[in-house]
Amino acid sequence: MRSLKVLILEDNPFQLMALHQMLNANQVFDVLTGGSVETALRSLKRRGPVDIAICDLQMDGKDGLSLIGHLAVTGLARAVIILSSAEASVIDSAAQLARQQGISVLGVLQKPASVAAIGDLLNKWMRLAGDPGSATQPMASALPALSPLDDTQDYSAQWIAHFQPKMGPDGELVGVELLARWQHPALGLLLPGRFLLQVEQAGLIPDLTWHMLELALSLSHRLLLSHRRALPVAVNIPPQMLDLPEFVPRLLLLLERFAVRPQMLTLEVVEQSARQMAVVQFENLLRLRMAGCRLSIDDFGTGASNIQRLLELPFSELKIPAEFVRGMADDPRKSAVVGGALFMARKMALDVVVEGVETVEDYDAVSMLGSPAIQGYFIARPMCEADLMNWLDELEHHPERVLAFWSLTPDHAPAGR
Repeated sequence: MRSLKVLILEDNPFQLMALHQMLNANQVFDVLTGGSVETALRSLKRRGPVDIAICDLQMDGKDGLSLIGHLAVTGLARAVIILSSAEASVIDSAAQLARQQGISVLGVLQKPASVAAIGDLLNKWMRLAGDPGSATQPMASALPALSPLDDTQDYSAQWIAHFQPKMGPDGELVGVELLARWQHPALGLLLPGRFLLQVEQAGLIPDLTWHMLELALSLSHRLLLSHRRALPVAVNIPPQMLDLPEFVPRLLLLLERFAVRPQMLTLEVVEQSARQMAVVQFENLLRLRMAGCRLSIDDFGTGASNIQRLLELPFSELKIPAEFVRGMADDPRKSAVVGGALFMARKMALDVVVEGVETVEDYDAVSMLGSPAIQGYFIARPMCEADLMNWLDELEHHPERVLAFWSLTPDHAPAGR
């Protein structure tokens, strides 16, 4: 295992020693320890940032949440593992709080931990850390700052898209989602968390959105020409775009320009507040559906009034976010939430995309509840266009090479399974 630097926060001396030995057993020897938040902070000040912090929650004095909050602000850890003897619901809520603060959570463990469980999470970190689309990239505060943007400059040559496939229950490709990236000339490949705020502050969100739409429709059109079948594409639409009266006419002209049927385009809309939707937004969404475009309510269940919006607006799809899916194989509460959403979607004749499926366990747990489309690292990571083309070719000719679940389905299981 590549050299890792790990911090352990644990106030029980025996368990602290055991965790240290578990890390050593997994070939991790650069280990900082703290029996309290104060000593952990002193270790960080003396030894510098770490790759991973293993944090106990319940402690005398300041608790583990205090350290996690500090790590989120300072960027002194790239990811955390939460370890506690508290109830599963408490640990999961602590993980959710950490994610809301902007720090990556590799996983949660109930005490006592094991060498294998720690090893699995360390291996997960090693797999994800090298991927530009991974949530375990360094915190923005630990990276060079992106300078304020010039609203008169054209950045479109540097704005690129990565594509993440979505697969149906029978292994058929149902589309790809475009994810914005910035190929910065000085800072390299940047994820949205590094640049979206600056783009918004410069008033360039419409420019970025139109560029992503052009990339999406261009790809779909080229695949129509080369494979005689257009590729369904999905693009995130910021709410402020729906405030523009010219949004729908301009989008329809773009569809005509690329000769892509509106049904091939899904617009993923995120609800950000419970405020009453403006008339122009309501009208734009309705006109888009009347034109044939598909509408997806993104991050379903995390907004202020998503169910009300489903009743009010002509959505054709809902997306169940990773927060509800990650670890659902071991969490009956998450299974209940996902199962309820799938049941409701069937009754409302809505398609469903479940995103954030990363493991075979979570894939199996989702599959037991229904037959939604699946998106996540278990299917494929976000990839550049060249890699997507290679992936599509492999999917067509050798699906077993790119679909991890291919051997899990009854029609394709190896003999003896």
